[in-house]
Parts: sequence; C-alpha cells; structure tokens
Amino acid sequence: MKKIVVSLLLVSAFCACSSKKSVVSTARTGIPVVVAPAIGGKVMANLWMQRAAEYKALCFQAYNFARLRLDQALLQPTTKPKAIVTDIDETVLDNSPHDMSEALEGKDFDLKTWKVWTAKAAADTIAGAPSFLKYAAKKGVEIFYITNRDKDELPGTLKNLQKYALPNADIKHLLLKEASSSKETRRLQVLQNHEVIMLLGDNLSDFSTLFEHKNYDERMQNTQQQAAEFGKKFIVFPNPAYGDWESALYQYNYKLNQTQKDSALKKWAIKEAN
Repeated sequence: MKKIVVSLLLVSAFCACSSKKSVVSTARTGIPVVVAPAIGGKVMANLWMQRAAEYKALCFQAYNFARLRLDQALLQPTTKPKAIVTDIDETVLDNSPHDMSEALEGKDFDLKTWKVWTAKAAADTIAGAPSFLKYAAKKGVEIFYITNRDKDELPGTLKNLQKYALPNADIKHLLLKEASSSKETRRLQVLQNHEVIMLLGDNLSDFSTLFEHKNYDERMQNTQQQAAEFGKKFIVFPNPAYGDWESALYQYNYKLNQTQKDSALKKWAIKEAN
C-alpha cells in the first residue's frame, strides 16, 4: 500500500511540475519505469474515477436521469418493442483498476493485456448501472449491449455481465465488434425489430455517426447541434481516462509513440493556456 501511495505522489508531482519524464517504482513489480506526461495524466484520471465521490455522483446522476427519461418514454406508444442500447466499458463495467496498473507501469493501451483483463471477468459495475438496467427490464424494455470488444472476448464479457445478474446478458443481446469499430451497423440491427428509446455511453460515437472520427472542431460543432438530445435520448457518462476526445487530439494517428503523443498534448495545452 505504501508503494502505491509513493508511486502516485511521484507521478502527481511530476504531472504538476515537470514536462520531463519521471521514474517511479510500481507496487506490482517494484521495477522502476519511465512515466511520460500522458501516462502520468492517465494515472490521475483513473485515480479520480476510483477515489472521487464526485465521479460516483455523476454516474448516479446520469442513471437517475436515465430512469426519469425512461418513465417518460414508457408513456409513449410504439409499434415495436422498446429497447435501450448501452455501451459496456466505463458505462456498465469499470475497468479503471486495469488501466491504473498499465499506467503505473508506463504503458498505454495494450490489446494483449486488455484481453487478459477482460477474460478474468473481474470488472466491477459503474455506480447506478445494475439498478437502472434491472428497473428497465422489469418495465419490459430489452437491453442491448453494443461494445467494441472483440469476438474472442465474448466468454469473459458475458461472464462479467452475468456476474451481476444484469438483464439480457446473453449472446443475442451482446453485439461485439465485427469488421468495423463503428457501432452504426449494430444500432441499425437493433432498430430493425425494436424502438430504441435511449442510448447510454461514455464516448460520443456510442450515440451517432456524427461523432465518428471527427476532428476537434467537428466534435464540438456536432455536440452543439445535438444539444437537445443529451439528457434526453443520449445519456453520457464521464471518462477522463481515454476515448475519442483524446484520439482527436492526435488526429486519430494510432501509430504515434508516447513521446509523439506527449508532444501533441503539449501543443494543445499551450494553446489552451494562451
């Protein structure tokens, strides 16, 4: 425990005071690792998600508002059965322990270690998720989980959802990534036989193609354009650790190394400071 605290304090001090790389020792390995600025930021982001009561309050707020909107939607007649489409990661399941471990070792996202994590089915639920989803199911609303986890993550994902007795946690209602990371095809698949009354997610591309691979300005403009839908049909959850908001700052160039990402972030930071 002391090693974790020391590591976090070192990273925090580094993030606040230095633009250079910092060396910390992780509790898991005890091996000194180089933590770049972007990685240090991920430590702080995940620490906020794990320890800030404000984060839980925001999640409860989102799900409380979702329940209010659900009750309103149930009063409206539809020709098809009603459904809710939800993302999984950082919307229903909390992966911050895994992300924190990676960040403390100076790592960015790694698909191999990510799949080791999802296979464990060890993620806890996001605050408010189980009660809301179960409430919706009792009202006769089907839940569809649309995620960009790969097909080989099916067993672990189902096990994790079923661990908390979440409704419709079965193959029919779990739509994993196929050829494209875009969720539009899968949303349209649900719409063939259901009326989607609400979408839940932590990334704007969970809601519409308007937000897929758009640059910073386009994302802001399209968000303004869809302002009336947020808190109505689109329920957004906070995620400062990762997402398209970050990728847009790198122009979606996933081949950049950590130093190059840090350089891109620094340019944005300087721009905002001025």
